[in-house]
Amino acid sequence: MKRFLIGMAVGIVVATMVLLLVRAMKANAGSNGVGKGTAKTVYDFTLKNSKGQDVKLEEFRGKVVMLVNVASKCGYTPQYDGLQKIYERYKDRGFTVLGFPANNFGAQEPGTNEEIQEFCRINYGVTFPVFAKISVKGDDQHPLYKYLTERETNPAFAGEIKWNFNKFLVGRDGRIVARFDSADKPEDAKVTQAIESALK
Repeated sequence: MKRFLIGMAVGIVVATMVLLLVRAMKANAGSNGVGKGTAKTVYDFTLKNSKGQDVKLEEFRGKVVMLVNVASKCGYTPQYDGLQKIYERYKDRGFTVLGFPANNFGAQEPGTNEEIQEFCRINYGVTFPVFAKISVKGDDQHPLYKYLTERETNPAFAGEIKWNFNKFLVGRDGRIVARFDSADKPEDAKVTQAIESALK
């Protein structure tokens, strides 16, 4: 009888652990997008907007999209102005900018999601989507940025995010067509030429 009860207890513990593991995997897929290795394009990811609601990047299918990791207290922060300008210039042709606040570099994005939105609106008149804060490098790197930076998934433009305002240009098919460093201003000729080429 004692052996039977011990066996039952072990079985319950194992079953509980399996159930918790399955739930954790499902929760991770829902909140972070997709598991490593399964993404084919940026459309496969889901992120939170500033209000905590899920936004599927599938919503931007067919558009040319610029993905930018942004920060409010960086030397490159004035690039918000340039990002807004190119957004306004090309949005009617099927272009958008998506901003992803990140506090990975010098703690230059310390604000809450609400504070970030207010900062962008008041200081730069930003009207393109700025999402909830994520991590773009390190152990807690968001799966979208793993996809963008790993050689396995983005061989042509892979490489670690080194600072705020790195820019990835996504074609209408959801695949990366160009990458620009922090120092490359949104309105620079090489950036706008890449956008115009992708829009054709």
